[in-house]
Amino acid sequence: MAARKRPRRRSAFTPPKRVRLRDEQGAPMPAPSAGGGESADIHQADGERLQKVLARAGFGSRRACEALISSGRVRVDGEVVHEQGVRIDPASQVVHVDGRRLQLDDTKVTLVLNKPRKVVSAMSDPEGRRDLTEFTRDHPQRLYHVGRLDYETEGLLLLTNDGELAHRLTHPSFEVDKTYVCRFDAPGGPPRGLVKALREGVQLEDGPARADRARVLAQDGREAVVEVTLHEGRNRIVRRMFASQGFELTALIRTRIGPVLLGDLAPGATRPLTDRELGTLMAEVGL
Repeated sequence: MAARKRPRRRSAFTPPKRVRLRDEQGAPMPAPSAGGGESADIHQADGERLQKVLARAGFGSRRACEALISSGRVRVDGEVVHEQGVRIDPASQVVHVDGRRLQLDDTKVTLVLNKPRKVVSAMSDPEGRRDLTEFTRDHPQRLYHVGRLDYETEGLLLLTNDGELAHRLTHPSFEVDKTYVCRFDAPGGPPRGLVKALREGVQLEDGPARADRARVLAQDGREAVVEVTLHEGRNRIVRRMFASQGFELTALIRTRIGPVLLGDLAPGATRPLTDRELGTLMAEVGL
């Protein structure tokens, strides 16, 4: 008697069907290579070719941008893109190159302002003092300041109409570093323990405060200049840290926020952030 054949068992796992990208004429696009991992959901048939978007954002020629894509250095909406021909909507989709976010929305503007002394960090002042509208009137966008510098403090202040970026930069959970140059009277030079105290932490009326980094930049026996970096943003925190050690600052300049440097920008002047500055800054706050 012939042996009965056992029925073939079916796997409980059914592999999903591969979705092929199609261009605007409906023609199939090349299938993702092994290990590619891009999702069909990122492709917008009526969008703009990804390599063209990258070229416009300053990543070189179309050929150079195609090489970026082929090497897996580009993500769209979190998906690695390996294949050429993918189309995206720059206004609604998020693109990263080497982990750095690209700002593709042309309506978003972020500027660096070198705020002069005796200017209020506000768009209006009931006391009639100089305010920030003086430096934004030549820009058609409605810009707002990110954080504040007190009336006597000068230096780097960001102006933007990107609400999400502004929110994250001012939220304490993201802890973006800020660097200040601090000048004060110091006959005989600053005491040896000052920089150490700033690094280890000082006690203020609203709790302890500590500099992430501090170093002496200059001293001439009459004045001293100390550079301080910290990630806190409490009101007048740098001035209060020095006051706790018996020093009143005669000048205070913010020179850096995250990757953005003040450089040689003149007081009262503005400049747009470079693509690299903006992308790195957005990456630091999880955008």
